[in-house]
Amino acid sequence: MTALTVPWGYVMILDDQPVSMRVRNDAPHLVALDIDGTLLVTGQRVPEPTVLAVRLVRSRKHHVVLASGRSLTGILPVARELGITDGWVVASNGAVTARLCATCTNGYMLEDVLTFDVGPVAQMALSRFPDVQIGVEEIGVGYRVNRPFAPHEVNGAQRAVTTEELGELPASRAILRGPHVLDLLDALRRHGVTATPAGPDWIDVTPRRLSKATSLESVRTVLGVPAHNTLAVGDGLNDIEMLSWAARSVAMGHAPDEVKAIADETVGDITQHGVIQALKTLL
Repeated sequence: MTALTVPWGYVMILDDQPVSMRVRNDAPHLVALDIDGTLLVTGQRVPEPTVLAVRLVRSRKHHVVLASGRSLTGILPVARELGITDGWVVASNGAVTARLCATCTNGYMLEDVLTFDVGPVAQMALSRFPDVQIGVEEIGVGYRVNRPFAPHEVNGAQRAVTTEELGELPASRAILRGPHVLDLLDALRRHGVTATPAGPDWIDVTPRRLSKATSLESVRTVLGVPAHNTLAVGDGLNDIEMLSWAARSVAMGHAPDEVKAIADETVGDITQHGVIQALKTLL
């Protein structure tokens, strides 16, 4: 059994894993990582061993791309925790792609922003469920909302507005939340948007034919990484397209069965830092 001792004081075991995960490839990979449920428990910081693993992977010249349903405002603090100040991030389930840059204003440049008309979506949702809670993303700021969410539920500032103001500007992502809100999935898709369940009472709404995978493919092309050098790790339903896209896909141990069925491999759950099992195969 081979161990790697690193300056942070941890020892990482490199070959106590299945043969299928002992593949070494020194060519740069694009490593797409979900955040909540993969890198961290929502509301908590990234565990130090995971920070270490990501830093080691980046030191080998692999491109670590955070790909999340979170807004850009919610991704940036995680990137800082991981020491990522340059490179790419995919936010809002693929609707926003940004390039991190230490010398840029606010630490990033927007590279691709896709939007949809929020007004008809909000009106349809409220006509079916008058008490539905709606949040409309304002990139780099937070959300305009019809009722405030709890601070830990969304990232950034919240601005309470009227129903008309919810749809006054196109947006990259909207949140619909409330009892039985999943009943709106088919109706939303008929409106020409992407509707992704993110819990029993939560739907993320983004532009049509969009996912983390569509934006990651654009990033891969710009970086010039071969398609066979792509790795993705995730745990949620909004990761299914990303896992299907990657040449090598890894599901977290606590992921739903439909996510595990898509993945090539399954690692430990979030309490076991399962993502490290996938990352260390690149070291």
